[in-house]
Amino acid sequence: MKNVTPMTEQYQHFVEEMQGEFWGDIYEKGQLALKKFFEADSERQRDGYLGWGWYQRSEEPERDYRNGYYERDYVTRFGTLRIRIARTRGKAFLPRGLKQFQRRADEVALLIREAFLRGISTRQVGQVLAVITGEVVSAQTVSQVTQSLDGLVKQFQQARLKDEWKYLFLDGVSLRVRRPGGRKRVQLLVAYGVRADGSRQLLSFLRSQGESQSGWEGLLNDLERRGLKGERLALIVTDGCPGLAAAIETVYPRARHQRCWVHKMRNILGAVRRRDQAEVKTALQAIYQAESLRHAQAAFQQFQRRWRHHYPPLVKRLERDLPELLTFFSFPKPLWKTLRTTNAIERRFVEVRRRTRPMVCFVNIHSVDRIIFSIFNRFNQHWQNRTLKIFTQAA
Repeated sequence: MKNVTPMTEQYQHFVEEMQGEFWGDIYEKGQLALKKFFEADSERQRDGYLGWGWYQRSEEPERDYRNGYYERDYVTRFGTLRIRIARTRGKAFLPRGLKQFQRRADEVALLIREAFLRGISTRQVGQVLAVITGEVVSAQTVSQVTQSLDGLVKQFQQARLKDEWKYLFLDGVSLRVRRPGGRKRVQLLVAYGVRADGSRQLLSFLRSQGESQSGWEGLLNDLERRGLKGERLALIVTDGCPGLAAAIETVYPRARHQRCWVHKMRNILGAVRRRDQAEVKTALQAIYQAESLRHAQAAFQQFQRRWRHHYPPLVKRLERDLPELLTFFSFPKPLWKTLRTTNAIERRFVEVRRRTRPMVCFVNIHSVDRIIFSIFNRFNQHWQNRTLKIFTQAA
């Protein structure tokens, strides 16, 4: 048996180049042939749709007429084709053969939006879609597709709200955005509502420079304007931000206020010596895990006696905030664990951070709105037929 001489590297490159040129030529000719076919077919179908030839007119006012052409991109097996389509004055005509391509283009647009919303950059989205379309989709095209989300964001932020929310959780999350002066942090203020039957919804979000009273008043006034008047609002749970507390007094003064124990614990433990943290933590847990309001007040008195000489300012602040930290005891006992923290909304922020981590920094503020709307909309859709049973049982 004769030995087969191995293919040299130079010859291998030659073969690969020839194959590339051959299939590239076939690919380009296929694109051109398909383009010409559908352009000619659109004219033929338009003439059949109208029912008369060129330069003919009808006395019937309802009859449609030719109205030139328009160009549109369609995604096919041969890549993205720009096809010149014959149209009518009434704009109700679309060639039958292009309807499938139109659906295909819509599917690719959906993929572009989903990839963007999962934190992939516009340039990377185009490269990923090359697997489907046969060619790289430009970053500009990806940006144009994602801009279609702006209308949905506006609808979400302007949707009417029924005045049926009993519990309102308010908190903020910080995100980084590119600005003309460099990267800056933008605070996202968020409202999460729960009805008496346990159904829930992320109601609104607002970009702000910080958690000032004016910023929170902007969010709360928007909720009130959209229909959440607060007639059934029994409790508002917050992270303890002073600006937010002041805004609640302005917009929803009749609602009771609960400060988050998780945030309070974090602030207190950060102010004590490391050697005291374990004991202080146990003493604080004894307050909010008490069997009743009376027992919680007694646990605070023990805490006060133990630590007032070691941390006087800290104990005074806790005493000042105690009424709003113990508000949850006025509600059904099964709800105590849920109502004493903002964990219900903090868990949503975990998803926000996970989805936005690949982006490192938002390109602009519009990207913030699109991403946050997508995340919140998914939660709301998932919750449509799911209720928090603990609220239903306690109702």
